[in-house]
Amino acid sequence: MYAYIKGEIVDLSDDNLVLECNNIGYNIRIPLSVAQRLPGTGATVKIYTYTSVREDAFQLFGFLSKDDLEIYKKLIAVNGIGPKGALSILSAMSADDLRFAILSGDSKAISKAPGIGNKSAERIILELRDKVHLMSEAVSTESISAATDAKSNSAARNEALEALTSLGYSPSEALKALQQLSITEDMDSGVILKQALKIISTI
Repeated sequence: MYAYIKGEIVDLSDDNLVLECNNIGYNIRIPLSVAQRLPGTGATVKIYTYTSVREDAFQLFGFLSKDDLEIYKKLIAVNGIGPKGALSILSAMSADDLRFAILSGDSKAISKAPGIGNKSAERIILELRDKVHLMSEAVSTESISAATDAKSNSAARNEALEALTSLGYSPSEALKALQQLSITEDMDSGVILKQALKIISTI
């Protein structure tokens, strides 16, 4: 119904936002990851919205970017993941962290969200792995280029990925670090691992 609402923040909590626009106060459900990025009351913001209409409820869900809204829409399309479940996931992790978790098959990271079990997390990965891409504003062109370069030395990259996970890092943490590397054909797994560990220490 509403593509976005631009107005003044009159009330804000961890999971809810009241936005005033043309003397109308819109009650908008938001994930914690959005609440933490919003300015305080009195500030003007643009919130991209999804309208959920059910027999017993009419609710607006809001996000700071079209990118975050799109990943939310993909989540609620997964069998068993409703508007509240999707909101819970995006409260526990950012949209980009969710993408990394899906692409790396890290069900443990997703299942940390309240109300999301391991089976639901695995279903999200299965259904969305081919539908999400690391193309949000938060992911630099350098990391996308690095991902392309990595294909030229996939064996060494995979060995480094396995080494990182054996050291206790989650698959999504390991993948996120490797995506930021410019991997060339002459780099062995040891060199890749050392560079990835330096990156992880700064994440």
